[in-house]
Amino acid sequence: MEWMQGLDAGWVTATPGLGRPAQLTALGNGVVPQQAALALQLLAPPFPRCHRCAIR
Repeated sequence: MEWMQGLDAGWVTATPGLGRPAQLTALGNGVVPQQAALALQLLAPPFPRCHRCAIR
């Protein structure tokens, strides 16, 4: 399931002591990095520019 979320192999499944049900729970509750980046681009307001910097 890691590869479907764009994560490196072993990101969750190579964690020592984490059983298969816990791995699936962690991956199921995780945020897909590409989706989070797009959400921030779409929802976050643009960073305001400094008035002094804009004059130059």
